[in-house]
Amino acid sequence: MGLLDKLKNRTRQLKGRGKEEAGRAADDPRLEGEGKADRAAGGVKQAGERAKDAARDIKRSFE
Repeated sequence: MGLLDKLKNRTRQLKGRGKEEAGRAADDPRLEGEGKADRAAGGVKQAGERAKDAARDIKRSFE
């Protein structure tokens, strides 16, 4: 499940980057803002996944 979540988060970041670039090209601040929000959300979720992985690794080291 972790790998799939990481892939979804990365996809959201890439989709956000595309929206942001399209918004800049079309001079559409709303689309650019949506892209920034998608990139940020994907990044936050990626950080959460990394934290879960680190916690899992720490737990395994004590077993």
